[in-house]
Amino acid sequence: MSAFAEAMRKRVRDARAALTAALAAGDVYAAAVAEDELDDALRLAHAHGVPTRDLTGDATTGGESPR
Repeated sequence: MSAFAEAMRKRVRDARAALTAALAAGDVYAAAVAEDELDDALRLAHAHGVPTRDLTGDATTGGESPR
């Protein structure tokens, strides 16, 4: 796997973890920011053919963005 793909997968994992933490803390603003980051990370990963389905599901859907 390329360095770019590894970095994108890390970004998705980190965004999902941030979203989970924000939801657990009840921090609506942090959750919104984390959700935007996750959407952006997934969009970029998918646009470049980086697989993300095998990564832990996000806190709101348990899986991938429908994009």
